[in-house]
Amino acid sequence: MDSLIGQLKKRRLRLGLKQHDMVLRVGMSRQQYQRLESKGNPRLDTLELVAKGLRGEFMFIPQEKLSAIQALLDSDQVVFPSSSGGSANQGGAESLSDDPWGNILGEDE
Repeated sequence: MDSLIGQLKKRRLRLGLKQHDMVLRVGMSRQQYQRLESKGNPRLDTLELVAKGLRGEFMFIPQEKLSAIQALLDSDQVVFPSSSGGSANQGGAESLSDDPWGNILGEDE
């Protein structure tokens, strides 16, 4: 798995954003953002701000669930049973894009 900073940069590029775009989205200076991607080690509140700018979210993932999460992220064909009982798509399941985290941590609603 890439470093966290590597993942942020990869996400930015996938969204077709330049560093300058991120500066406008998150409200930090160009130098601050360049330093974040080149040297890393940002503060937690900075990471949360950047994640929001990349339409993402930071989350604590228990190590024993990491491989399951990675498999879900690597696949766009995964479906989850619908918790509402309705049918969001075939078979009454919600697609990963509808509810990417579903009940992944095994918590009951």
